Amino acid sequence: MSRKVNVCLMAALLATGSLWANEADSLNVAGEKPAKKTEKYDDGYKRFRVGGYGEAVASFKDYGINRYYGNPDGNTRDHRNTISIPRFVLAFDYKFTQKWILGAEIEFESGGTGSAMELENSENGEYETEMEKGGEVALEQFHITRLIHPAFNVRAGHMIVPVGLTNAHHEPVNFFGTVRPEGETTIIPSTWHETGIEFFGTFGKNYTTFDYQVLVVAGLNANGFDRNTWVGGGKQGLFEEDNFNSPGYVVRLDYRGVPGLRLGGSFYYCANTAGNSDKPNFYEGRKAPLRIYSGDLEYKNSYITARANIIYGNLTNSKFISSKNVRLSGNASYSRVVPVAKHAVSYAGEIGVNLRSVFHHNRKVPVIYPFARYEYYNPQEKGEAGQTMDLRNQVSMWVAGLNWFALPNLVVKADYTTRKIGSGKVFGSGKYTSENEFSIGVAYVGWFFKK
Repeated sequence: MSRKVNVCLMAALLATGSLWANEADSLNVAGEKPAKKTEKYDDGYKRFRVGGYGEAVASFKDYGINRYYGNPDGNTRDHRNTISIPRFVLAFDYKFTQKWILGAEIEFESGGTGSAMELENSENGEYETEMEKGGEVALEQFHITRLIHPAFNVRAGHMIVPVGLTNAHHEPVNFFGTVRPEGETTIIPSTWHETGIEFFGTFGKNYTTFDYQVLVVAGLNANGFDRNTWVGGGKQGLFEEDNFNSPGYVVRLDYRGVPGLRLGGSFYYCANTAGNSDKPNFYEGRKAPLRIYSGDLEYKNSYITARANIIYGNLTNSKFISSKNVRLSGNASYSRVVPVAKHAVSYAGEIGVNLRSVFHHNRKVPVIYPFARYEYYNPQEKGEAGQTMDLRNQVSMWVAGLNWFALPNLVVKADYTTRKIGSGKVFGSGKYTSENEFSIGVAYVGWFFKK
Protein backbone atom coordinates (compact mmCIF):
# COMPACT_ATOMS: atom_id res chain seq x y z
CA MET A 1 0.00 0.00 0.00
CA SER A 2 1.31 3.44 -0.84
CA ARG A 3 2.70 5.39 2.09
CA LYS A 4 2.07 8.72 0.42
CA VAL A 5 -1.39 8.75 1.89
CA ASN A 6 -3.59 11.83 1.91
CA VAL A 7 -6.63 10.88 3.94
CA CYS A 8 -8.68 14.01 4.59
CA LEU A 9 -11.40 12.75 6.87
CA MET A 10 -13.30 14.29 9.74
CA ALA A 11 -14.18 12.88 13.14
CA ALA A 12 -16.66 12.72 16.14
CA LEU A 13 -17.55 11.55 19.62
CA LEU A 14 -20.93 10.81 21.17
CA ALA A 15 -20.38 12.18 24.66
CA THR A 16 -22.66 12.87 27.59
CA GLY A 17 -20.55 13.89 30.56
CA SER A 18 -16.86 13.16 30.21
CA LEU A 19 -14.76 10.09 30.08
CA TRP A 20 -16.74 7.14 28.79
CA ALA A 21 -19.57 8.10 26.52
CA ASN A 22 -18.92 4.69 25.03
CA GLU A 23 -19.18 2.79 28.32
CA ALA A 24 -21.74 0.43 26.80
CA ASP A 25 -19.35 -0.21 23.92
CA SER A 26 -16.66 -1.17 26.43
CA LEU A 27 -18.97 -3.73 28.00
CA ASN A 28 -19.74 -5.17 24.60
CA VAL A 29 -16.03 -5.98 24.05
CA ALA A 30 -16.48 -8.84 26.47
CA GLY A 31 -19.46 -10.21 24.62
CA GLU A 32 -22.07 -8.73 26.94
CA LYS A 33 -25.07 -6.82 25.69
CA PRO A 34 -25.16 -3.17 26.80
CA ALA A 35 -28.18 -2.03 28.75
CA LYS A 36 -30.83 -0.11 26.89
CA LYS A 37 -31.00 3.62 27.50
CA THR A 38 -34.43 5.03 28.00
CA GLU A 39 -33.38 8.62 27.27
CA LYS A 40 -30.72 10.23 25.15
CA TYR A 41 -28.82 11.43 28.21
CA ASP A 42 -29.70 8.62 30.61
CA ASP A 43 -26.13 7.61 31.45
CA GLY A 44 -26.75 5.73 34.66
CA TYR A 45 -26.38 8.41 37.33
CA LYS A 46 -28.48 11.28 38.67
CA ARG A 47 -25.99 13.61 40.37
CA PHE A 48 -22.39 12.35 40.38
CA ARG A 49 -20.19 9.35 39.72
CA VAL A 50 -16.60 8.37 40.50
CA GLY A 51 -14.54 5.87 38.54
CA GLY A 52 -11.36 5.36 36.63
CA TYR A 53 -9.10 2.94 34.87
CA GLY A 54 -5.62 1.53 35.29
CA GLU A 55 -3.03 -0.81 33.83
CA ALA A 56 -0.04 -2.85 35.03
CA VAL A 57 2.41 -4.49 32.60
CA ALA A 58 5.46 -6.76 32.88
CA SER A 59 7.65 -7.37 29.81
CA PHE A 60 10.48 -9.79 29.02
CA LYS A 61 12.67 -8.50 26.20
CA ASP A 62 15.56 -9.80 24.09
CA TYR A 63 16.98 -6.45 23.01
CA GLY A 64 18.95 -3.62 24.59
CA ILE A 65 17.93 -0.12 25.64
CA ASN A 66 19.37 1.87 22.74
CA ARG A 67 18.56 1.33 19.08
CA TYR A 68 20.45 4.43 17.98
CA TYR A 69 23.65 5.69 19.58
CA GLY A 70 26.86 3.81 18.81
CA ASN A 71 25.20 0.65 17.48
CA PRO A 72 25.53 0.28 13.69
CA ASP A 73 23.28 -2.81 13.72
CA GLY A 74 20.59 -1.21 15.84
CA ASN A 75 19.83 -2.61 19.28
CA THR A 76 22.23 -5.01 20.95
CA ARG A 77 21.00 -8.54 21.52
CA ASP A 78 20.35 -8.51 25.24
CA HIS A 79 17.89 -9.91 27.79
CA ARG A 80 16.15 -7.61 30.23
CA ASN A 81 12.83 -7.43 32.06
CA THR A 82 10.67 -4.44 32.97
CA ILE A 83 7.55 -3.91 35.05
CA SER A 84 5.46 -0.76 35.29
CA ILE A 85 2.13 0.86 35.97
CA PRO A 86 1.71 2.89 32.76
CA ARG A 87 -1.24 4.84 34.14
CA PHE A 88 -3.76 5.02 36.94
CA VAL A 89 -6.65 7.39 36.28
CA LEU A 90 -9.35 8.75 38.55
CA ALA A 91 -12.48 10.17 36.90
CA PHE A 92 -15.31 12.26 38.31
CA ASP A 93 -18.53 13.58 36.79
CA TYR A 94 -20.93 15.94 38.55
CA LYS A 95 -24.28 17.22 37.29
CA PHE A 96 -25.07 20.74 38.46
CA THR A 97 -28.29 20.16 36.55
CA GLN A 98 -29.30 17.69 33.86
CA LYS A 99 -27.92 20.17 31.29
CA TRP A 100 -24.75 21.46 33.02
CA ILE A 101 -22.13 18.80 33.73
CA LEU A 102 -18.62 18.93 35.19
CA GLY A 103 -16.17 16.25 34.09
CA ALA A 104 -12.64 15.66 35.39
CA GLU A 105 -9.81 13.12 35.10
CA ILE A 106 -6.50 12.96 36.94
CA GLU A 107 -3.84 10.67 35.52
CA PHE A 108 -0.93 9.21 37.48
CA GLU A 109 1.74 8.03 35.04
CA SER A 110 4.34 5.35 35.80
CA GLY A 111 3.31 5.14 39.44
CA GLY A 112 5.02 8.35 40.54
CA THR A 113 4.93 12.11 40.78
CA GLY A 114 7.24 15.03 40.19
CA SER A 115 10.62 14.73 38.52
CA ALA A 116 12.39 11.63 37.26
CA MET A 117 16.03 10.84 36.48
CA GLU A 118 16.42 9.47 32.98
CA LEU A 119 19.36 8.03 31.07
CA GLU A 120 19.32 9.54 27.56
CA ASN A 121 20.95 6.77 25.53
CA SER A 122 20.30 8.62 22.28
CA GLU A 123 22.44 11.49 23.63
CA ASN A 124 25.65 9.56 24.41
CA GLY A 125 24.31 8.22 27.70
CA GLU A 126 23.76 11.52 29.49
CA TYR A 127 21.93 11.56 32.81
CA GLU A 128 19.12 14.10 32.88
CA THR A 129 16.60 15.13 35.48
CA GLU A 130 13.45 15.37 33.41
CA MET A 131 10.16 17.02 34.20
CA GLU A 132 7.48 15.44 32.06
CA LYS A 133 5.20 17.90 30.29
CA GLY A 134 2.21 18.35 32.52
CA GLY A 135 4.06 16.43 35.25
CA GLU A 136 3.78 12.76 36.08
CA VAL A 137 0.52 13.63 37.75
CA ALA A 138 -1.53 15.29 35.02
CA LEU A 139 -4.97 16.83 34.83
CA GLU A 140 -6.09 14.92 31.76
CA GLN A 141 -9.63 16.32 31.62
CA PHE A 142 -11.44 19.17 33.36
CA HIS A 143 -14.39 20.67 31.53
CA ILE A 144 -17.91 21.99 31.74
CA THR A 145 -20.48 20.61 29.30
CA ARG A 146 -23.71 22.32 28.32
CA LEU A 147 -26.19 19.88 26.83
CA ILE A 148 -28.49 21.79 24.49
CA HIS A 149 -29.80 19.38 21.88
CA PRO A 150 -28.66 15.93 20.68
CA ALA A 151 -27.44 17.61 17.49
CA PHE A 152 -25.58 20.50 19.17
CA ASN A 153 -23.80 20.75 22.52
CA VAL A 154 -20.88 22.76 23.90
CA ARG A 155 -17.94 21.85 26.11
CA ALA A 156 -15.18 24.13 27.44
CA GLY A 157 -12.06 23.32 29.43
CA HIS A 158 -9.35 20.69 29.23
CA MET A 159 -10.33 17.68 27.12
CA ILE A 160 -9.24 14.81 24.90
CA VAL A 161 -8.13 15.66 21.36
CA PRO A 162 -9.86 12.92 19.31
CA VAL A 163 -7.21 12.46 16.60
CA GLY A 164 -6.66 8.82 15.73
CA LEU A 165 -8.21 5.65 17.07
CA THR A 166 -6.41 5.47 20.42
CA ASN A 167 -6.93 9.04 21.63
CA ALA A 168 -10.65 8.89 20.90
CA HIS A 169 -10.94 5.44 22.55
CA HIS A 170 -8.00 5.30 24.94
CA GLU A 171 -9.35 3.13 27.78
CA PRO A 172 -7.47 -0.21 28.09
CA VAL A 173 -10.50 -2.37 27.21
CA ASN A 174 -10.55 -0.67 23.80
CA PHE A 175 -7.34 -2.25 22.48
CA PHE A 176 -6.15 -5.85 22.70
CA GLY A 177 -2.45 -5.53 23.49
CA THR A 178 -0.84 -5.05 26.88
CA VAL A 179 0.18 -1.54 25.76
CA ARG A 180 -1.47 1.02 23.52
CA PRO A 181 -0.88 0.63 19.76
CA GLU A 182 2.74 1.64 19.22
CA GLY A 183 2.52 3.55 15.95
CA GLU A 184 -0.09 6.10 17.02
CA THR A 185 1.49 6.68 20.41
CA THR A 186 4.88 7.25 18.78
CA ILE A 187 4.11 9.97 16.24
CA ILE A 188 1.35 11.95 18.02
CA PRO A 189 0.68 12.68 21.72
CA SER A 190 -1.18 10.01 23.69
CA THR A 191 -3.33 10.54 25.59
CA TRP A 192 -3.61 13.87 23.80
CA HIS A 193 -5.45 16.44 25.94
CA GLU A 194 -5.57 20.21 25.46
CA THR A 195 -7.49 23.23 26.71
CA GLY A 196 -10.09 24.89 24.50
CA ILE A 197 -13.69 24.68 23.38
CA GLU A 198 -15.63 21.90 21.68
CA PHE A 199 -18.92 21.58 19.81
CA PHE A 200 -20.37 18.10 19.46
CA GLY A 201 -23.53 16.18 18.73
CA THR A 202 -25.22 13.44 16.79
CA PHE A 203 -27.58 13.60 13.83
CA GLY A 204 -29.46 11.27 11.53
CA LYS A 205 -31.16 7.99 12.37
CA ASN A 206 -31.20 4.34 11.39
CA TYR A 207 -28.54 3.86 8.70
CA THR A 208 -27.50 7.51 8.51
CA THR A 209 -26.41 8.13 12.11
CA PHE A 210 -23.35 10.37 12.54
CA ASP A 211 -21.52 11.80 15.54
CA TYR A 212 -19.41 14.91 15.09
CA GLN A 213 -16.93 16.87 17.16
CA VAL A 214 -15.29 20.23 16.39
CA LEU A 215 -12.58 21.66 18.66
CA VAL A 216 -10.40 24.76 18.95
CA VAL A 217 -7.57 24.00 21.39
CA ALA A 218 -4.02 25.01 22.26
CA GLY A 219 -1.77 24.09 19.34
CA LEU A 220 1.35 21.93 19.41
CA ASN A 221 4.74 23.51 20.12
CA ALA A 222 7.49 22.88 17.54
CA ASN A 223 10.13 22.91 20.30
CA GLY A 224 9.06 19.35 21.16
CA PHE A 225 9.33 17.91 17.64
CA ASP A 226 12.17 15.44 17.11
CA ARG A 227 13.53 12.56 15.06
CA ASN A 228 12.08 9.63 16.96
CA THR A 229 8.56 10.78 17.88
CA TRP A 230 7.88 13.37 15.13
CA VAL A 231 5.32 15.76 16.73
CA GLY A 232 4.49 13.47 19.66
CA GLY A 233 6.56 15.60 22.04
CA GLY A 234 4.95 18.86 20.95
CA LYS A 235 2.13 18.88 23.49
CA GLN A 236 2.33 21.94 25.72
CA GLY A 237 2.18 21.87 29.51
CA LEU A 238 5.76 22.58 30.58
CA PHE A 239 4.80 26.00 31.95
CA GLU A 240 1.85 27.35 33.93
CA GLU A 241 0.27 28.75 30.76
CA ASP A 242 0.03 27.31 27.25
CA ASN A 243 0.76 29.51 24.27
CA PHE A 244 -2.38 30.11 22.23
CA ASN A 245 -0.75 32.14 19.44
CA SER A 246 -1.61 29.50 16.87
CA PRO A 247 -4.53 27.28 17.97
CA GLY A 248 -5.07 23.73 16.87
CA TYR A 249 -8.28 23.02 14.94
CA VAL A 250 -9.77 19.53 15.11
CA VAL A 251 -12.73 17.97 13.30
CA ARG A 252 -13.91 14.42 13.84
CA LEU A 253 -16.81 12.49 12.31
CA ASP A 254 -18.01 8.98 13.16
CA TYR A 255 -20.57 6.96 11.23
CA ARG A 256 -22.60 4.55 13.40
CA GLY A 257 -25.51 3.63 11.14
CA VAL A 258 -24.74 -0.10 10.96
CA PRO A 259 -25.08 -2.11 14.20
CA GLY A 260 -21.64 -2.92 15.57
CA LEU A 261 -19.80 -0.70 13.09
CA ARG A 262 -18.11 2.62 13.78
CA LEU A 263 -16.31 4.26 10.88
CA GLY A 264 -14.53 7.50 11.68
CA GLY A 265 -11.85 9.97 10.84
CA SER A 266 -10.28 13.18 12.02
CA PHE A 267 -8.29 16.16 10.80
CA TYR A 268 -5.93 18.35 12.83
CA TYR A 269 -4.53 21.67 11.63
CA CYS A 270 -2.23 24.18 13.31
CA ALA A 271 -1.25 27.09 11.08
CA ASN A 272 2.05 27.76 12.84
CA THR A 273 3.47 25.37 15.42
CA ALA A 274 6.58 27.57 15.53
CA GLY A 275 4.41 30.40 16.86
CA ASN A 276 3.76 28.34 20.02
CA SER A 277 7.47 28.20 20.88
CA ASP A 278 8.49 28.78 24.51
CA LYS A 279 10.59 31.77 23.36
CA PRO A 280 8.68 34.06 20.98
CA ASN A 281 11.52 34.72 18.49
CA PHE A 282 13.20 31.33 18.59
CA TYR A 283 12.16 30.45 15.02
CA GLU A 284 12.92 33.93 13.62
CA GLY A 285 9.38 34.53 12.42
CA ARG A 286 9.30 31.45 10.16
CA LYS A 287 6.08 29.43 10.11
CA ALA A 288 5.67 25.68 10.48
CA PRO A 289 2.11 24.57 9.59
CA LEU A 290 1.10 21.08 10.66
CA ARG A 291 -1.62 18.84 9.20
CA ILE A 292 -2.58 15.43 10.55
CA TYR A 293 -5.10 13.18 8.81
CA SER A 294 -6.50 10.02 10.36
CA GLY A 295 -9.08 7.37 9.57
CA ASP A 296 -10.21 4.41 11.66
CA LEU A 297 -12.88 1.76 11.91
CA GLU A 298 -14.12 -0.71 14.47
CA TYR A 299 -16.54 -3.57 14.08
CA LYS A 300 -17.89 -5.59 17.02
CA ASN A 301 -20.35 -8.39 17.40
CA SER A 302 -20.58 -11.34 19.79
CA TYR A 303 -18.08 -13.30 17.64
CA ILE A 304 -15.31 -10.92 16.61
CA THR A 305 -13.85 -7.49 17.26
CA ALA A 306 -11.86 -5.88 14.45
CA ARG A 307 -10.13 -2.50 14.28
CA ALA A 308 -8.00 -0.62 11.78
CA ASN A 309 -6.53 2.86 11.61
CA ILE A 310 -4.18 5.10 9.66
CA ILE A 311 -2.47 8.39 10.47
CA TYR A 312 -0.57 10.54 8.01
CA GLY A 313 1.05 13.87 8.84
CA ASN A 314 2.67 16.77 7.01
CA LEU A 315 4.95 19.35 8.69
CA THR A 316 6.00 22.33 6.55
CA ASN A 317 9.53 23.73 7.03
CA SER A 318 10.67 20.64 8.90
CA LYS A 319 14.29 21.21 7.83
CA PHE A 320 14.32 24.69 9.35
CA ILE A 321 12.65 23.43 12.54
CA SER A 322 15.37 20.77 12.79
CA SER A 323 18.15 23.34 12.41
CA LYS A 324 16.74 25.31 15.33
CA ASN A 325 15.72 22.46 17.62
CA VAL A 326 19.24 21.07 17.76
CA ARG A 327 20.18 24.34 19.50
CA LEU A 328 17.55 24.13 22.22
CA SER A 329 18.83 24.56 25.76
CA GLY A 330 19.93 21.38 27.47
CA ASN A 331 17.99 22.56 30.54
CA ALA A 332 14.67 22.23 28.71
CA SER A 333 12.88 18.87 28.60
CA TYR A 334 13.20 18.47 24.83
CA SER A 335 15.21 15.72 23.16
CA ARG A 336 17.07 17.91 20.58
CA VAL A 337 17.46 14.75 18.47
CA VAL A 338 16.99 15.74 14.82
CA PRO A 339 16.14 15.82 11.95
CA VAL A 340 12.39 16.25 12.25
CA ALA A 341 10.71 14.72 9.19
CA LYS A 342 8.31 16.40 6.81
CA HIS A 343 6.05 13.33 6.68
CA ALA A 344 5.20 10.65 9.26
CA VAL A 345 2.85 7.70 8.94
CA SER A 346 1.30 4.94 11.02
CA TYR A 347 -1.22 2.27 10.07
CA ALA A 348 -2.45 -0.83 11.86
CA GLY A 349 -5.12 -3.50 11.96
CA GLU A 350 -6.16 -6.03 14.57
CA ILE A 351 -8.76 -8.75 14.97
CA GLY A 352 -9.86 -10.86 17.92
CA VAL A 353 -12.21 -13.83 18.13
CA ASN A 354 -14.47 -14.53 21.11
CA LEU A 355 -13.87 -18.17 22.03
CA ARG A 356 -17.14 -18.27 23.96
CA SER A 357 -18.97 -17.82 20.65
CA VAL A 358 -17.40 -21.09 19.42
CA PHE A 359 -19.20 -22.83 22.29
CA HIS A 360 -22.61 -21.35 21.46
CA HIS A 361 -22.11 -18.49 23.96
CA ASN A 362 -22.16 -20.89 26.89
CA ARG A 363 -21.68 -18.67 29.97
CA LYS A 364 -19.65 -21.39 31.67
CA VAL A 365 -16.93 -20.78 29.08
CA PRO A 366 -14.61 -17.86 29.91
CA VAL A 367 -14.58 -14.85 27.60
CA ILE A 368 -11.17 -15.16 25.92
CA TYR A 369 -10.13 -13.33 22.77
CA PRO A 370 -7.13 -14.65 20.84
CA PHE A 371 -5.99 -11.71 18.69
CA ALA A 372 -3.40 -10.58 16.19
CA ARG A 373 -2.33 -7.06 15.22
CA TYR A 374 -0.05 -5.71 12.51
CA GLU A 375 1.46 -2.23 12.63
CA TYR A 376 3.71 -0.17 10.42
CA TYR A 377 4.95 3.23 11.53
CA ASN A 378 7.73 5.64 10.72
CA PRO A 379 8.22 9.09 12.30
CA GLN A 380 10.74 9.73 9.51
CA GLU A 381 8.76 8.55 6.52
CA LYS A 382 10.04 11.35 4.29
CA GLY A 383 12.14 14.47 4.77
CA GLU A 384 12.74 17.64 2.86
CA ALA A 385 15.54 17.92 0.31
CA GLY A 386 18.87 17.61 2.10
CA GLN A 387 17.47 15.73 5.10
CA THR A 388 18.70 12.20 5.81
CA MET A 389 16.08 9.92 7.31
CA ASP A 390 17.14 7.20 9.76
CA LEU A 391 15.85 3.76 8.77
CA ARG A 392 15.99 2.68 12.42
CA ASN A 393 12.73 4.57 12.88
CA GLN A 394 10.98 2.42 10.26
CA VAL A 395 9.16 -0.31 12.16
CA SER A 396 7.05 -3.21 10.89
CA MET A 397 5.65 -5.30 13.73
CA TRP A 398 3.32 -8.13 14.64
CA VAL A 399 1.59 -8.65 17.99
CA ALA A 400 -0.32 -11.83 18.90
CA GLY A 401 -1.84 -12.82 22.21
CA LEU A 402 -4.85 -13.50 24.41
CA ASN A 403 -7.25 -11.26 26.32
CA TRP A 404 -9.20 -12.90 29.13
CA PHE A 405 -12.14 -10.82 30.32
CA ALA A 406 -12.44 -12.06 33.90
CA LEU A 407 -15.21 -9.46 34.23
CA PRO A 408 -16.75 -7.32 31.51
CA ASN A 409 -14.45 -4.41 32.46
CA LEU A 410 -11.51 -6.33 33.95
CA VAL A 411 -9.10 -7.92 31.49
CA VAL A 412 -5.94 -10.01 31.85
CA LYS A 413 -3.67 -9.76 28.83
CA ALA A 414 -0.70 -11.65 27.41
CA ASP A 415 1.03 -11.07 24.08
CA TYR A 416 4.17 -11.62 22.02
CA THR A 417 5.62 -8.82 19.90
CA THR A 418 8.19 -8.95 17.14
CA ARG A 419 9.53 -5.87 15.34
CA LYS A 420 11.42 -5.71 12.08
CA ILE A 421 13.53 -2.56 11.97
CA GLY A 422 14.31 -0.85 8.69
CA SER A 423 12.58 -3.28 6.34
CA GLY A 424 9.36 -1.47 5.50
CA LYS A 425 7.79 -4.82 4.63
CA VAL A 426 5.11 -6.92 6.23
CA PHE A 427 7.28 -10.01 5.86
CA GLY A 428 11.03 -10.33 5.56
CA SER A 429 13.98 -9.36 7.70
CA GLY A 430 14.87 -5.80 8.60
CA LYS A 431 18.18 -4.09 8.06
CA TYR A 432 18.75 -3.81 11.80
CA THR A 433 18.50 -6.16 14.77
CA SER A 434 14.93 -7.34 15.32
CA GLU A 435 13.25 -6.80 18.68
CA ASN A 436 11.09 -9.39 20.44
CA GLU A 437 9.25 -9.37 23.74
CA PHE A 438 6.64 -11.23 25.77
CA SER A 439 4.33 -9.20 28.01
CA ILE A 440 1.61 -9.85 30.53
CA GLY A 441 -0.72 -7.28 32.04
CA VAL A 442 -3.97 -6.53 33.78
CA ALA A 443 -6.30 -3.59 33.18
CA TYR A 444 -9.68 -2.34 34.32
CA VAL A 445 -12.14 0.45 33.58
CA GLY A 446 -15.34 1.33 35.34
CA TRP A 447 -17.41 3.53 37.59
CA PHE A 448 -16.96 2.73 41.28
CA PHE A 449 -19.82 4.75 42.64
CA LYS A 450 -22.89 6.43 41.17
CA LYS A 451 -25.60 8.47 42.83
